Amino acid sequence: MELTPALASHLTKAQSHLTHLPGLYELYRTCFASTCETTAKLLAGGEAFVFTGDIPAMWLRDSSAQVRHYLPFAGEDTQLQALLEGLISRQAKYICIDPYANAFNENPDNSRWDEDETVLTPWTWERKYETDSLCYPVWLAWSYWQATGRTQVFTPQWREAAYKILDTLRTEQSHREQSPYRFIRPWAVEQGNARETLQNNGLGTPIGYTGMTWAGFRPSDDACEYHYLIPANCFAAVILGELAAIAREAWQDEAFALEALRVRREIVQGIEAYGIVHHPRFGRIYAYEADGLGLLSLPYLGYLPPEDPVYQNTRAWLLSEENPCYFQGKAACGVGSEHTAAGYVWPIALAMQGLTANCFEEKERIIRLLLGTTAGCGRMHESFYADDPSQFTRPWFSWADSLCAELIYETYLKETL
Repeated sequence: MELTPALASHLTKAQSHLTHLPGLYELYRTCFASTCETTAKLLAGGEAFVFTGDIPAMWLRDSSAQVRHYLPFAGEDTQLQALLEGLISRQAKYICIDPYANAFNENPDNSRWDEDETVLTPWTWERKYETDSLCYPVWLAWSYWQATGRTQVFTPQWREAAYKILDTLRTEQSHREQSPYRFIRPWAVEQGNARETLQNNGLGTPIGYTGMTWAGFRPSDDACEYHYLIPANCFAAVILGELAAIAREAWQDEAFALEALRVRREIVQGIEAYGIVHHPRFGRIYAYEADGLGLLSLPYLGYLPPEDPVYQNTRAWLLSEENPCYFQGKAACGVGSEHTAAGYVWPIALAMQGLTANCFEEKERIIRLLLGTTAGCGRMHESFYADDPSQFTRPWFSWADSLCAELIYETYLKETL
């Protein structure tokens, strides 16, 4: 779709403010406009479909992140409101269909990534249960409400989705005893690929009760090893607080608000009891069940302030050689993931490092790094080789574009435009 009036106007104004680094405006323009121009569709009936880029499906997580940088411009732009409210509506529809699915089709045509042994619907592209897939749509709707004041977004269907989200998070606090969710990818079982399937006949590895909520897969789509994913639980705590506020202010539903806050307290208690460990070099840090990519984002998600001492210790560990997924090369250094090859840095992680940095100098250093590692494509990739950015994965990844645009906006434009 074409840029809406507010987005087009912003880019016109931004051009004169982004001249101090060669190619900066061009990168910003491409990344800022990417979602609207290349991955967003307005559908009949007022809904919107936002696919992830080089895969024709819509992820609940990705689609939320792909439009977040448009929120500051939505107040008076009715076309942009139509896009954002249409997306929020479509997300609610999907969650009502299946709160355990992470990615969906535009139409109920049985298209999917793989034929897995789990409960599948014609709408399901993939059914890897990722806790953050339930968190991002709440975060988007809450943030949209805060940006525009439009409570119209909290429709009866959205309320139904909210109840399903709360019920699912609560059920997954006692996964082994209560959860109906199972996931087996047959070829991965045959090949012994533990990243693509859940162990123990699709139930996952053994766990005990902690108060936290269970996750089958990480945001990278790789299977969890220990299943209590600390960043996802932090995010769940944030959105449960937001759901409580929505219930009280938009629905006058005190019972729902109190239950959301009760589950939130149990999750936070679990995080504080089981999610903080002592590192011999960095002191008390937040644990991550594997690769550490999500921990940088805790202030960005609103779980804690960036100056929090445990977060600062965690950040220091994440951005050090002691993190097994921190890679240093001739062209760049930064956090990668087990989802991609060793030595590959994720632009999403770099952008998050910049967005959560306490000083302008670090933010600008990250922007210069992103600007210099596009391999001449003028946009972000999923990952690139730290020694040679011309070696990269996924040439079209809209989530990364959006985070890059958000970093540039927050660093150079927010206070001037």
